[in-house]
Order: sequence, then C-alpha cells, then structure tokens
Amino acid sequence: GKSVKDVDRFQTVLNSLLALEENKYCADCESKGPRWASWNLGIFVCIRCAGIHRNLGVHISKVKSVNLDQWTQEQVQCVQEMGNAKAKRLYEAFLPECFQRPETDQAAEIFIRDKYEKKKYMDKVIDIQMLRKEKSCDNIPKEPVVFEKMKLKKDVSPKMDSQ
Repeated sequence: GKSVKDVDRFQTVLNSLLALEENKYCADCESKGPRWASWNLGIFVCIRCAGIHRNLGVHISKVKSVNLDQWTQEQVQCVQEMGNAKAKRLYEAFLPECFQRPETDQAAEIFIRDKYEKKKYMDKVIDIQMLRKEKSCDNIPKEPVVFEKMKLKKDVSPKMDSQ
C-alpha cells in the first residue's frame, strides 16, 4: 500500500500545484481557492463545480478532494501534467471572448456539461498526450502543439472513405 511518506509527498506536490497562479482559481467558474480536482481531466475546481463534475459520471470526470482524499501517484501525475491553464487551452479553445463565467449553480451546470460532456468549446485537433508533455513553465518558449500529423490525417481520411 501507500506509505505515510508517499501520502505526505503527494500532498506537498498538490499544494505546490495549487500555489501556481493558473490553479488559484476554479477551472470552470474562476472562483478563488479551489480545493477539489478532477484528476483525469487534470484540473482544480471549487466545491460547487466539483459537485457538478461528480454528476457527470466517472466516465467523464473523476473528482477528488485535495486535502480529504487519498491520492495515488498516477492521479497526482495527471493533474501535474495538465493543470488549469493547459486544460483551458484545450477545453475552452473556442469559448466566445465575451463569455460570462457562470455564477449561478444552474449556469455552472450547463457550462460544465457543455465544456466536458458535449466538448462544445474544445480544440479537437490538439494532441492531448503532447499537451501533457509540454512544459508549462512560462519562461520556456511554448513549442507549437504538433498539428502536422493531425493535418495529415485530415487530408488522408476523405480519400480513404471514397475507396
């Protein structure tokens, strides 16, 4: 099983992730000081949005409390590799610029379902594995996410369909 040392180490990593500017606000409603996470999506959220994520079902979102739940190494790694900033580039790529963050519970539920269930604002061309590997350090020039092979696929598929 997990040793006490592991649990402490995971907690330290999670706390350091929460201290990053990008994770100081809920990934969905942007309220301050999220203490919950959807570890498979790699985001930190407030308690209200965490409840909505839980309602989406575990096939979409797997919710954990940063402080109250036990984490595994895999789960910690998932949020470490993603984080709120990268997740926004992915799931909010096509969010209208004038978009008002949800304030009411009902608005939050609609937004979260649109965002993760319907993938309404998602950039489906981004390679998620590449995105996860990308260093999120601001002083490192961001490598363009590899669109090359996605473009190729797109050009190739219609021809294949017509055969």
